[in-house]
Amino acid sequence: MFGLAGARDYVLLVRMSRLARVPRRVWYVAAMCALAATGLALLPLESRSRPSGQTPIIQFVRDPDPAPDFKATDLEGHEFDLGKYKGKVVLLNFWATWCGPCRAEIPDLIQLQSVYKDQMQIIGMAVDVDDENDLRAVVKDEGINYPVAIASSQVRWAYGGISALPTVFVINQDNKVVQKHVGLFNPLLYETEVRALLNMPVNARVETFEDRGEIFLKHADRATRLPGVDTSKLTPEQQLAALRKLNQETCTCGCKMTLAQCRIYDPPCQISKQRAAEIVKEVAVGTHEKDKTEPPAAPTAPAAPANTPATKTGR
Repeated sequence: MFGLAGARDYVLLVRMSRLARVPRRVWYVAAMCALAATGLALLPLESRSRPSGQTPIIQFVRDPDPAPDFKATDLEGHEFDLGKYKGKVVLLNFWATWCGPCRAEIPDLIQLQSVYKDQMQIIGMAVDVDDENDLRAVVKDEGINYPVAIASSQVRWAYGGISALPTVFVINQDNKVVQKHVGLFNPLLYETEVRALLNMPVNARVETFEDRGEIFLKHADRATRLPGVDTSKLTPEQQLAALRKLNQETCTCGCKMTLAQCRIYDPPCQISKQRAAEIVKEVAVGTHEKDKTEPPAAPTAPAAPANTPATKTGR
């Protein structure tokens, strides 16, 4: 979603709905190569060139929704629920062992958990687990110091469905979701957000925004723009009409979402993209045709003055 200085700082993500399975070692090596090629994106913010005096920005949801509660059992056999961590900042991290970007960020998450262990809790929710022993081996080899559990389909859908990995939900001390990040981000972003939520000093300005489907898809009806949908040639009234249609019609790709939700959840979906373009065209043409077919209003005859003499009739 939103990164420092308002930029999208992730460099890698794995979109689950479009992914062919690849051995985990291949993904890990690929992730490391990509990071080496784009390493600037992961350097500390102070290392990046930016205009003198520009203050970095982090953003939180203005009126956040409660984080969907759930119960789970970690790999150590300990049962827990999200409410247990109320009073702490929580980073709910959906990941997979075969996801290269997920594996690449683990060392930074471990360090973050170590530094803020008394005020923050990271929870790893593993998805698409074929072999629990493989998951256990990764957790042990990486030295993960936070609880890891297998995410059930119910949990995944409670958080809007996880379309790409890694996905991190930032949850404040009141158990409300204030931000969501999809992809591999600069670890400094997470630390800055955690510190801001803990009312600790940060080298950033905090802004707020309205959730228009970026965090929870149920708020897609608030969106004024949708990924891959060009409404720039429509009038404001036509744009509202198009958005209403996009929020009313269900996508036929099988996602069981509205077209608006599908555009946010799965931007590569060609079915929702094509249908959205058709709706925009229909709205534009429909309004234009209506203007052409409606006859002009008949001119109104001027009212006769009160003192106009009556018309005489012939004898």
